[in-house]
Amino acid sequence: MKKIVTIGGGTGQFNLLCALRDIEGISVSAVVSMVDSGGSTGRLRDELGILPPGDILKCVLALSRNRESARKILQKRFNGSGRLSGHSVGNLLLTILSQYAGNFPEGVKALGEVLDINGAVLPVTIDKATLVAELTDGSFLYGETAIDVPRGDQREKIKNTFLVPHHSDQVRVYPPVVEAVRSADLIIIGPGDLFTSIIPNLLVPGVKEAVKKSRAELLFAVNIMTKFGETDHYKIKDFIAKAEEFIGQKVDKALANSAKPPREILDKYKEQKSRFVEMDMGSRWGSREIIGRDLLDISGGIIRHDSKKLAQAIKQIIK
Repeated sequence: MKKIVTIGGGTGQFNLLCALRDIEGISVSAVVSMVDSGGSTGRLRDELGILPPGDILKCVLALSRNRESARKILQKRFNGSGRLSGHSVGNLLLTILSQYAGNFPEGVKALGEVLDINGAVLPVTIDKATLVAELTDGSFLYGETAIDVPRGDQREKIKNTFLVPHHSDQVRVYPPVVEAVRSADLIIIGPGDLFTSIIPNLLVPGVKEAVKKSRAELLFAVNIMTKFGETDHYKIKDFIAKAEEFIGQKVDKALANSAKPPREILDKYKEQKSRFVEMDMGSRWGSREIIGRDLLDISGGIIRHDSKKLAQAIKQIIK
């Protein structure tokens, strides 16, 4: 049984976990960022002082054996003008389970049992913290949402990111994360928004140290599109190099999409200042193996990783 650990958050990790869920002969542990601050998640975090449930919920749903039916119910949002308006059923359920069980990880575990998940979902930390980005002009952005959704047509590049703890002098890694990483055979970092979904995990003291001590093969999944205000004009090498800067070591392999979306879809993304990441490399970059595969899903006019194609690529990597 091969042990696989994923590190990330958001939609990218959801698609990756959907790919891993049905692969035989593996066990999966998903390490999830805990800095989400927008929408229903942000309101619950502010109003009730809980850890953000949104990205954790996506990962639990991805690993559920009843994924499609569970998504229809738990991602349903309340309408109207009351206090429940805009909240998702799943976020509220996870909040209730966490309070009833006594802590957030036990609430996540309980939800996983209810949804019969194939794997484990681990918050990278159970300490509350805010993600802060320092820009090249010396200004700061506070909170994942402010970093993730730029205002206006221009923004300085991100120079540095760090975590500010809320109630203690530091943010501590959730101990089961260290255990999972150290015993892993394969660690997959990404895909996902680099500065708001992936790097926040690596900023938690103890995570990159555990990665360094692990004997696992290190695989980085490259994004298909750039993100305005975060990864403008990034090429494959830029994604890998920036990730390695925070990991503190080189990755063994990088998995990148080699199929190009239709021009009409790319034109829509261009309006959002998002550009396609071309497969512009050979099979090696120094000691790293660069694996190019058709990983593209454009259903609904949205560019994302295709879970089935990801599954096939990862099966080959495992073998």
